[in-house]
Formats: sequence, structure tokens, C-alpha cells
Amino acid sequence: MKGNFGKILKIDLSSKSYTVETLNSKIYEEYIGGKGLGTYLLLRENPEGVDPLSPDNNLILTIGPAIGTQIWGANRYAAFTKSPLTGLYAESYSGGKAFLNIAKTGFDAIVIKGKLNTLGYIVVTDKTVEFVKDESLKGKDAFETEKILEEKYVDKRASALTIGIAGENLVKFAYVNNDYGRSLGRTGIGAVMGSKNLKAIVFYGNQKKEIYSYDYLKEFNKDLLKRGKVHPVFKAYRKYGTSLTVGFTTKFNAFPSRYWQEGTIPFVDKINGDALLETLEVKPESCGYCFIGCTRKSKVINGRHKGLTLDGPEYETINVFGGLGLVDDLNEIAYLNDLCDKLGIDTITAGNVIAFAIEAYKRGKINYKIDYGEVDRMAELLNMIAYKDGIGELLSEGVRKAAEELGLSEIAIHVKGLEPPGYDPRVLKGMGLAFGVSDRGACHLRTTFYKPELAGIIAPEQIKDKAKLLIEYEDRLTIYDTLILCRFFRDIVYYDELNAIFKSLTGLDYNENEFRRVAKKITDMAREFNLREGMKQPEDDMLPEIFFKTPYDNKSLTKEEYKKLLKDYYELKGWDVKVE
Repeated sequence: MKGNFGKILKIDLSSKSYTVETLNSKIYEEYIGGKGLGTYLLLRENPEGVDPLSPDNNLILTIGPAIGTQIWGANRYAAFTKSPLTGLYAESYSGGKAFLNIAKTGFDAIVIKGKLNTLGYIVVTDKTVEFVKDESLKGKDAFETEKILEEKYVDKRASALTIGIAGENLVKFAYVNNDYGRSLGRTGIGAVMGSKNLKAIVFYGNQKKEIYSYDYLKEFNKDLLKRGKVHPVFKAYRKYGTSLTVGFTTKFNAFPSRYWQEGTIPFVDKINGDALLETLEVKPESCGYCFIGCTRKSKVINGRHKGLTLDGPEYETINVFGGLGLVDDLNEIAYLNDLCDKLGIDTITAGNVIAFAIEAYKRGKINYKIDYGEVDRMAELLNMIAYKDGIGELLSEGVRKAAEELGLSEIAIHVKGLEPPGYDPRVLKGMGLAFGVSDRGACHLRTTFYKPELAGIIAPEQIKDKAKLLIEYEDRLTIYDTLILCRFFRDIVYYDELNAIFKSLTGLDYNENEFRRVAKKITDMAREFNLREGMKQPEDDMLPEIFFKTPYDNKSLTKEEYKKLLKDYYELKGWDVKVE
């Protein structure tokens, strides 16, 4: 394998020491990098059965071989650990600009174990690792912390990954921030940093990635830009960002609302993509090495939050607060979005938890009075969760644990302990399977299977051959996560393009079959990790019973249909699992 790949940085916070390991090139040929390398290292480094919040749980950051090479869409970094929310495999990806400084350190992966004896941060460069005690950061929000460190290392043009109060307090769905609103959002990675007394990680360096053929890469990039500039999907994302999805899911009655009891809202015109442009001052912004511009750099121009600026709100945040929580004002959704960012919590889980709490109150299970659409009560509850105050302490555990304690497991919506994003599986049946079999729990990004179902590539209600198509998406996007590439390039980057990228980077020539062999090996490894940590199959791949028992608007997913999807998936994956 050509190029300067193979350096792994291993940091022990407890002893304030570090070592550099060089991996055999065969590992890269088998796992490529990114998700493949992160999963390989997680299986190798993590003790079986480790407590996710113990010093022995490793936090692994990776970049793919494409990161730092100026390939369009190669603008993300990844994190892998054992999730404090689910107790299983955790992965998350973040865009922005931080990926570039991580790449400049020259390491393909950074493995962090142990715990600082007092709150502080580490500075990772291409030459050294510095361990900095800084208790003055205690209680700072994620953005304040980033600003302090950005100014301190301004001459280095450094990037900082930070946690907020929720991460410090070990909220199980705390996130990691970079670039003031980009995030490692899901599975509680911020809590893992908090458990290590690690308020932030600062990156800078001067390393340049050596690759096999810059000339080949230059021609590929030129062609990709030419095609991407005129692609209708990219034009739509530049105009609306992910908010365009509100229109698609509500059209199909697949926009979860009133805590998963309904599939649309009467005020869709107040929170859809057009409303976002009319309500907020919105400018498209791109991550590094991207021409799409799907990020919304938004400013509230009217009302009590006038002047508030933020990244977003994205579709998922609009759904959980506007759909599950029935907030009908984008100014208020933006406010809740910003609050979650500063506290350092995942908006998808947070919105699900808030809506669950509303139902819990209505059933007399908690004494915190709250109803749908009550923004100020929602904001107060988000703060209570971040500070673990009152009922917030229980809700900080996520929906599964809270429901168990309150005797409400029958209404709890999660898979493997992870709350789902805004696609109702009673309508989008392939998304139901995607939620069920995703290695990190209910997830839309491992397959983005809402795309073929909403776009008419396959009928949402179809069962036959759906698992086969889902695996095709899963395999290709697994390779995206190994290189690492942004999901939104899925409409123009197929296997020929993936091979062009891979060959320009490494000199290796992989066809579709070879890429899919690698993808299967990676998803098999993730499943191996989950089984080792106690996951049961098929039980933990099932959806909540409420989806099978409570159809709405003549839309339903029967248990028999879902079991057929699951059985087909197992057989195609070559996994010997009986579905009764």
C-alpha cells in the first residue's frame, strides 16, 4: 500500500504518556481506514465487558485515507468507543473543518485510554502530546470552551473538540463539538470524554499526506466538480439543506409526530424548507473540500431570540422538536437546537426524551408538568438533564432506562437503547429494517435507506428484495465511512468513483466485489463486538412492539413483514440466526 499510512497514536491519560505504533500494511488492505480501522482497533484494544464510563474504555478517533487530500467530500473524522447509552458499539462522524488539523498530525488513528486526575485537555501535534490541567474550563459550555482554546492556540490555527456541561456530568447522550455546532452527535461519546476528565482535545500539525498519484486525483476531482455543480440533488441541498426532507416525509405521512403516535403535522408549512428560508436569515455553508453547501448558517431575525446564530436547524432537529414535540415555530426550534449544542447533547435523543417525558407526565408517572409545544418547559428540562437536576437525572439516562424505571417500556421508542431519527418505519419499511440491524442502534446514516424509499427507487411498502437493496446501500456507505466521505456524495460517487479515489491514494485497484468483501468484513466485526458485549439476536434487532400494534392513517408494519425483512437480511449476510 503506497503513501504514508500506518501510524497510530496511543495515549494513556492516567500515566500522561503516549506511544506511536506502526500497523502492518495488510491491515489497511483489509480494513482501509476510518470505520474499518476504528472497529478493528476497538475489538483489539477494548477489554470485553468494560464499563463504558471506566478509564479502560478506549476512545478511538480516526480519519480515512482520503482525509487531508483535498478530495471533494473527504471532510469528516470519526470516533469509536463503547456507548454509555446503549452498552454496545458506538460510532459517530463529524464534518466542519477540524478533520484537516487532525490529518495534519500525521496519525490515521488516535487511541485514548485512562483518565486525567483533574479536569483538563490534551494537545495533539505531529511532534508531541501535551497534557494540560485546566479546571477553569469546568462548567463552560461547548462553544465557550472552543473559543477559549481557539484563542489560546490562535498562532497554530488549531482545532478543538470540546464537551459541554452534559459531558462533564456524564449524561449518557452527551456529544462532542467542533467548529461551533458540528458534532460527534450520537451514542454518548461526550460522556466518554467526560468520564476521562477530558474537556477537550486540541489538534494542529504540519504533516502532509503522501499519496500514490496526485495527477490522477486532480483529474478525478475536476470531473467530480463538473458533474456535481449541475446535479439537481446538490442544487436542492444548497438551497434548503436537510430541511428539504420535511416536505418528503410529511408527504408520505412518515414524519414522526406527537411522540411517534402520528405521521404528519397540521403546521408543516411553518417548519418546512421554505419556511426556514422565510423565517430565518439563512446562508449556505460548506465543510472543507465541499461544493454542496448543505449547512445552514442561520440567524433569528424576529421575536424573543432575535440575533441568535447557529448551525442549523437540520432536518432531524426540526423533526424531534417540531414533530415529536409539536413546536410550530422555527425560531423556537432554533433556540432549542442552540441550547442542546451549548449544553453538549445530541438533539435526536434529547428531542425523543422530551417527548417521552410529556407522555410520562400525561400518564402520571412524573410530576414535572409539561405538554406538547411548551418551549420554555422543554428548555428548562434540557437544562435539568444536562445538570442532572430532579427528574433530569433519570432522563439523562435516555429513553430505555427512564422507561424501565417508570414502568413505561411499552411506549419507549428505541432500538438497542438508541432513539430513532425522523423516519416512521410503519411507512418506510426499509428504514424499519435499517433501524433494527444498524450496529449502533436506531440509525438513519448507516444505510440512508430513506433515500431510495422516498425517491421512488423502491416502494416504501415493498418487502420482497428490500433487504438485498438495503445491503447494497450498507456496503457502499460502509466504504464511504472507511475512506471517510460525506454521505451526500452518494448520488454521484459509486464503486467506479470509489475505486478511482482509492487507487489515487494507495495504488490499489479494488472493484465492486472487492469493496463489498471489505464492507462485509467491517459490518461483521461490528456485530462481533456487539455480540461480545451482550447483544442478543434477533431480539435486539427487533423494533419496538408499538410499531407493530399501533398503525395510523391506514399505514402499518406487521411483525410478520418485519421478520421477513430480518430473515432475508440475515441470510444475505451469511449470519446463522433463526427468526421465529
